This record gives sequence, structure tokens and C-alpha cells, in this order.
Amino acid sequence: MRRFFAPVENFEDEHVRLDADETRHLRDVLRLHVGDEISVFDGEGREFQCAIHETGKKSSLARVLQKIEPSSPESPIEITVAATMLNGDKYDLIIQKVVELGVTRLIPMNTIRCDVKLKDGEKRMDRWCRIAMEATKQSGRAKLMQISVPTAFEELIADPEIQNPVLFSERDGADFSIVTADKNITALFGPKGGWDDLELAAAAWAGIGIITLGGRILRAETASIAITAILQHRFGDLN
Repeated sequence: MRRFFAPVENFEDEHVRLDADETRHLRDVLRLHVGDEISVFDGEGREFQCAIHETGKKSSLARVLQKIEPSSPESPIEITVAATMLNGDKYDLIIQKVVELGVTRLIPMNTIRCDVKLKDGEKRMDRWCRIAMEATKQSGRAKLMQISVPTAFEELIADPEIQNPVLFSERDGADFSIVTADKNITALFGPKGGWDDLELAAAAWAGIGIITLGGRILRAETASIAITAILQHRFGDLN
């Protein structure tokens, strides 16, 4: 079945309304018709088998037939990825892949050697959310990954709401054995030029564990994806 998204507020009684973008995809790209069955997820973990009831220019209506299980269940561990913003489409790749890997939240981060300013990152939020949406559809998840507003590194490490933070660095860190996780973990990834000495000192002063993976030099985007996969393997359901 083709998958579509509708926020919780678009579900009413036994019907769900799809917005203009989803309607255009349903009608003009997939060429579906009244009576065809689709699945609709609400971004909060629920998914439903539905039948198209009517289509219009700006919206369409589907009748809810039954609740179904998403093909990709949520991980038992909530992983937050705080990844330094990158130029070009490299950050798009990170967003797509961490959605596929079951990450709960992404925090675009500005660091000393970051190539993207905070205000420029804020302008890319709509694009990043669209990429996350498409990745959610394709990966079978029914829960949308939250994308926070771009945040400066020094603000992030001082935030008391950040749970179980671990910083991954190409140097000056311990091995992976110091990583512990219960239900939450926050993984911090640096820019393509690596962390600045001041940032590593600030992280250590804040009590954040620093991990160095020996034997490999990874690009910034590779590190975010590969280490997230390792975290899901060790603490989540990727096994």
C-alpha cells in the first residue's frame, strides 16, 4: 500500500483528510482513484489502512478502515543526534539516513569550525523537514523524527534537558566501553575539520564523555551515520 502522512488533527470520526501536497502526490503522481486503499500515518506512531473517499484540488478525504502496525517499529532506545551542520547536500544525507536508523530527534549544531551559520541553518529547516518526511514514508516508520532549531554547541552542552550526552571525536577520547544507555542517549558529532580544543575542553568540563574510535578516519557525514548504526546495534533493535 502507498503511504501518506496526515497530522493527528486531520483525523476526525472515521475519516482522515490529506493536505494539498499529499493530494497532489496521490492524484497526479500515483494516479490513485476513489476506492483505492492506502495507509496513512499520523507522525506520532499510529498508522491506518484507509480507502480513498474523495479527491479535490487542495485536499482529499479517506475513510479509515482499521488501525495497522507500522512495518518499521520504533526503537526501544531514544537516540538524539546532534550533528554539526554541513554545506551542500551532505546534511540532507545525514537526515535521510538517521531517520532510516530510527533516530528520535536531530539537533543541527553550530560549532567553531562549522561552515553554516545559525541563521542559514534556520532557512533550511523546511527542506530538512521535507527530507525527513520522505524518509519516514520510505522507511516504514509511523513516527516523525523531531528536528530542533539550529543550536550553538555551547548552548547545547549547557542544556539540562539533554540526556546522557556522548561526544564522538577523532582524538582525545576513551574507547566505546564508557558509553552507557538506558532509554535515551544524545550523540554529538563534529564538523569536517574536527572539534576545536576549546570545545573538547568545554565538553569534558561539562562531564560529557568523549569517545574516539581508533583505526578509522571518518568524514563528518559518515561518522554521524555509522556511529548511529553502532548505537542502535548495541542499545537498540538493530541486531
